[in-house]
Amino acid sequence: MSEDAGSGLGVIGQIALHVSDVDRAERFYRDTLGLPPLFRFGNLVFLDCAGVRLMLEGGHESTGRREQFCVYFRVSQIEAVVAALRARQVYFERDPQLVARMPDHELWMAFMHDPDGNLLALMEEKR
Repeated sequence: MSEDAGSGLGVIGQIALHVSDVDRAERFYRDTLGLPPLFRFGNLVFLDCAGVRLMLEGGHESTGRREQFCVYFRVSQIEAVVAALRARQVYFERDPQLVARMPDHELWMAFMHDPDGNLLALMEEKR
């Protein structure tokens, strides 16, 4: 993907998440969700999410505030991905849901949380 000529912005290069326990978060994102590790520097863990870097920054106290943001992971075959993650003890509040019918596809989503309560979503554009 290239930069947008109008805004000058390109694709997202990195997403940062504040976590209370960086070791626990690293295990969840790396081992449970299967994101490939890039490197670690102290309380900073970097993982690859299909070319976008996910940075986990440890040492933050939980604010008790949830769902201030959401990281959406594109997937294909959302039902199979949800089943695989459930087998790894990831809790989903409900099965994948159709959230919008577009002219050329249906948008399906499923929501989960990481160990710090950060909201994560799976999304599939079914054609």
